[in-house]
Order: sequence, then C-alpha cells, then structure tokens
Amino acid sequence: MSPAFPTRGERLHASSWRERWLAFRNRTIASPGFQRWAAGFPLTRGIASRNTRSLFDLCAGFVYSQTLFACIKLDLFAILEPGPLSVQTLAERTCLRPERALRLLKAATSLGLLRRLPDERFALADLGAALIGNPSVAAMIEHHALLYEDLRDPVALLRGEGGASRLATYWPYAGRADDSAIRADSVADYSALMASSQSLIAEDILDAYPMHRHRLLMDVGGGEGAFLRAVMQATPSLAVRLFDLQAVAARAAERFAVENLSDRAEALGGNFRTGPLPKGADGISLVRVVHDHDDDTVRHLLRAVYDALPDGGSLLIAEPMAGTPGAEPIADAYFGFYLLAMGSGRCRTSAELTALLAEAGFQNTREITTRRPLLTRLLVCQRIDTDERK
Repeated sequence: MSPAFPTRGERLHASSWRERWLAFRNRTIASPGFQRWAAGFPLTRGIASRNTRSLFDLCAGFVYSQTLFACIKLDLFAILEPGPLSVQTLAERTCLRPERALRLLKAATSLGLLRRLPDERFALADLGAALIGNPSVAAMIEHHALLYEDLRDPVALLRGEGGASRLATYWPYAGRADDSAIRADSVADYSALMASSQSLIAEDILDAYPMHRHRLLMDVGGGEGAFLRAVMQATPSLAVRLFDLQAVAARAAERFAVENLSDRAEALGGNFRTGPLPKGADGISLVRVVHDHDDDTVRHLLRAVYDALPDGGSLLIAEPMAGTPGAEPIADAYFGFYLLAMGSGRCRTSAELTALLAEAGFQNTREITTRRPLLTRLLVCQRIDTDERK
C-alpha cells in the first residue's frame, strides 16, 4: 500500500521536476525565434500580443502617469465636466498651443481618460469622470511628484544610498521615535493629504461596520479628523476622540471647533510610538496607520491599544493589505516602493495582522467585507480579559 502522504524524496523530486520545467519554459520564451513563431501562429498570436502590450506598458508606465499628472495640473477634467469641447477651446482654456493640446488630448484618450467624438470634440470618458468625483485621488497624483524623485534611481533606494528621501522629509514622523523636533508648520501638507485619503475610504468603513454600537471611538493617528467627522455625521449619538502628534492634534482641534463639533469631539496629542494611549474609549480605530510602520512599532502600538481598551472593547484596522486578490501590484509594487522611500512600513496580509493582534492579546479577529477591498480591508477584534491576563 502506498503512503497516504508523499515522502520527502517524492516532494524533492516533484520540486526538482517543476524547476527543470520552469527553466525550460523560460529558455523557450526568451528565444527570439520562439517569440517570432508565437506572434505568427494562430493559437498563440493573441497571447503573444497581450504579453507584448503588457511588457510595453511596464516600460511606458511613467509616461502614462505623467500624462495623467498633466491632465490634473491643467484641470482638464474639470474643464470638460460641463460637456465636450473643441481642441481650439481646450487649447485656450489650458494655455497650450493647439498642436500641443491635441497631443495631450490624444494621449489621454488612448488611456481611457477622454473620449474623442465624431465631430472631433473631446469629452470625458469613464476614468476621467471618476476622477472628478474623487478629489483625493487627484491630490495623490500631484503628491506623486515626490515619489518619482525618490525613484529616479530605484537601485540606490533599495541599497539605502543617496541620503534622505523626499518622502521621508514629507512624512516627518516616518522612522522617527521622537516627535519633539517636528514643527507645527511641517505637518500642514501631509495632514491635508491624509485628510483627503481618509475621506476616500471613510464611507466604505462606515458601510461595513456599525459604529452605533460604541459609546466613544478613539481614532489613533487620525490626522485632522476627516474620518471622525464622517463618523460623527453618520452616527449622531457617538462621541469621538482623536489621538495624533501634538502638532497634528492641534490642527484637528481647530477643525472641530470651526465646524462646531467640540462638544462631541476632542483631540489629544502624544506619540503612540513611545508612550501609552489615553483610556476611556470602548472602540479604537487605526485607519491606514499600521502599514506605515515597521513590526516593532506595530507591536508596541497594538499592545498600547490593548491596554487602553476596556474588557469587550473593539479595535478596527482599516488599510490596504497584501494578498488581496486582484490588488497584488498595489500592495507589493506601489506601496512596497512608496513605503521604502518613506522610510518605514509595509503592507501585511490579513494573516500577518491577525498574528500580530493575537500576540498583543486580542481575540475574535475577523474580517468584515468592504465595498472596495483594493483600497481598504477591515479587521475587527476584541479585548477579552481572561484569568491569565488579569
């Protein structure tokens, strides 16, 4: 009778066979002769064409992104929002020569941002129209100018050469345990960007999780309070607390006061990287915070959250996660290099986050489905005191 499970020798043999097959396959695909044959053979022509296009898109990706950046900088989508316009009118509105305006319009059309009509006018296509409804995306596109500077030499970035990156300067807390040197005037730009990115996903979180079950929600690393303002609007009975660096919390307090929310919202300053968190909240949220930090900082933060919560209190973690089907390039390529340039952090899988939560003492960790998991996924867990932990 054969064994129920493959032996070690059988596993090694299978692995060796797969590696030999992979090596043969790679040598074949790399052959110029095979590539010419595949491009002409009817059964492989479509595959060869798609692979050629995919490879070219990787080579030309920077040009595509800069085309999008030019459209944003020239406010092209807002100009076209009322309806289609001619090349001449668009050239005048964007202060471009007509031939240069046409070049941009054709490029944007090829990328699915615009549509060229039979009468030679141009109109918004679906992607261009979607950007109008998502101003936070436009803010991120403009912000990417810093990332492109840091990626000018990606090998130097990977090797840690070349000194401080532009993004590390932009996000002054990255890789820094002491916030005493962070000036109030240095947090304005990144706080505004955080506010725009949080507002993009706030509705998805609120659609997925019923906030009314809490009495007081504390948002740690909440910036100027964009997420909490959305929470308060959706849940009028809920009181909220924001905790962030002192300079950032001061800006949040001003926003709460201007919007007459101070009776329900408070903003406290401190550093979760080094100290404890205020107690009293029965719910704590971390919205796009964990992936900004390395494992040691995350462990300290999760333990601080555990200590701040009462028995039965809940923690919500909302952020893009590695291993999300269909979003692999977002977590592994985009955020992989963005966070490297920033100086700390990485996208983690749901399983990795669950393990870190269990290490901190949390139980009943579960994922709640969100509307757009490519942008954010949501984990919820609880502090449940046991005799061993008391």
